[in-house]
Amino acid sequence: INGLEDVGSVCDMSSFPLIAFRQLTIFQDAPDMLQVDTQEQQDLNFSDTGNSRRFLKMTLGRDISRLKLDMVERTSKWEGKEDQKKMVKPIARVEEAKENMTVKPVPGLEGIKNATVKTAPRVQGNQEKTTVRPAPGVQEAKEKTTVKPLPMVEGAKEKATVKPSSGVKGAHEKNASKDEIKPEEPSASVKILRPVPPAAAVTKKKKLRAADFKSEPQWDFEDRYLLDNSSPPSTCSESVKAKAAKSDWLRDLFLPNIVLFTDKRYFNDSEWDRLEHFAPPYGFMELNYSLVEEVMSLLPPNPHQQLLLANSNSSMPACISCAVVGNGGILNNSGMGQEIDSHDYIFRVSGAVIKGYEKDVGTKTSFYGFTAYSLVSSLEILGHRGFSNIPQGKHVRYIHFLEGARDYEWLKALLLNKNIRKGFLSHYGQRPRERFSEDFTMDRYLVVHPDFLRYMKNRFLKSKSLEKPYWRLYRPTTGAFLLLTALHLCDRVSAYGYITEGHEKYSDHYYDKNWKRLIFYANHDFGLEKQVWKRLHDENIMKLYQRS
Repeated sequence: INGLEDVGSVCDMSSFPLIAFRQLTIFQDAPDMLQVDTQEQQDLNFSDTGNSRRFLKMTLGRDISRLKLDMVERTSKWEGKEDQKKMVKPIARVEEAKENMTVKPVPGLEGIKNATVKTAPRVQGNQEKTTVRPAPGVQEAKEKTTVKPLPMVEGAKEKATVKPSSGVKGAHEKNASKDEIKPEEPSASVKILRPVPPAAAVTKKKKLRAADFKSEPQWDFEDRYLLDNSSPPSTCSESVKAKAAKSDWLRDLFLPNIVLFTDKRYFNDSEWDRLEHFAPPYGFMELNYSLVEEVMSLLPPNPHQQLLLANSNSSMPACISCAVVGNGGILNNSGMGQEIDSHDYIFRVSGAVIKGYEKDVGTKTSFYGFTAYSLVSSLEILGHRGFSNIPQGKHVRYIHFLEGARDYEWLKALLLNKNIRKGFLSHYGQRPRERFSEDFTMDRYLVVHPDFLRYMKNRFLKSKSLEKPYWRLYRPTTGAFLLLTALHLCDRVSAYGYITEGHEKYSDHYYDKNWKRLIFYANHDFGLEKQVWKRLHDENIMKLYQRS
């Protein structure tokens, strides 16, 4: 939708939890009725030809059906880690365990201090977490349950507490390094137990679920992100980063050295624990540990976060220019093709139809941004309009925004060059690798880090929808994610085909054969995105293509 909606007129809702509403209608800062384009949940079979769509009308007011909090089963958060952690059954005739327990050292092991059991923080009535740490030498059990934070986490503190929020009570989560952990003396009420070889760490913790929160939960580490200090600085005096540093608005918002892309180096148990607090695409909440671990282990390290600066040389201009091309109808008959192609790098998103529209949108592609759904559905819906293949070539890099479990499954199949399971984005080919050229290599495949997605949402596109019971529905558009990514990679950025003032005069997409009204879907905040793009343009941070 004006470059912000992913493909055609389809706005995918299948990655969100299925929520029952009475007939609702939501109005934003636009006269258009807000609708939610829905599909079956991600695990169900579905087909979408572009002609059949389901809409859920929503009305904000007394008719809102409040989301009911589901009772959460007490399950281990270590799904898929049975080989590492096993639930230990109570020993016969041992009295009911207290919160603190001390394991008696194995005879012959002198000087080994007693391991203690700590109670984890409680979030909105969550059950307490009890972790037994076995004595050293017991079948490679983890020695400590506390997590050492990565040194790159911005402003990381020793202790992290939960900010009060609707549906979230105050909680404290210890996040100290292993070197700072001190053994605790057992209390008088401690029961002495002999270790039961081979004993593994016991974990009892309530699994965080989005349905447990009436609005987006806020943690005190919500706005802390991994930083990268290895990339070279820009030599352009008029770069986006330089202008942001001088802007009263962006000075404290813009992080020029934030980690943009993830790989196998950025995943471990402590990162899982941290990111499990955030719902996808901003973290790992409700995802399967084994699936995420396997996918991450297959992602090769990225040599540089600021890959364009790292690739620059004396033959390159001092300032790296980028054009980000959305799919908005404003580009139809614009004649901007030549200007777009004059940039050093060109970013395109999802249904990037070029054939037949070269004069308006150009011909070159350097980066192609997508989600698994937007890529697959673009090829199916827009194939008859010339988008029969995604951009290909040795010079093309791919930027994948992981929405949720569906993207991890699709990416796993891509990495292993296997078929995806039937009904799971399989209605346009079973093998994701077939969508790419034969010379495809993972060194040109970039997976955006959840921290960067959360940063873009928190600091630039924090919609008021996040304060509502339907908060889980909202995320910025794929086009918005791509534009903000370019603003953190390039020195100079020009945006084409993005929503602007007067968007009512243009069709939904530049490739529409018949004029189609722009629809404001409730799972995106187009009004907010329009305001942000206009402000970035007005403050000379980027150039936004507009038509009078």
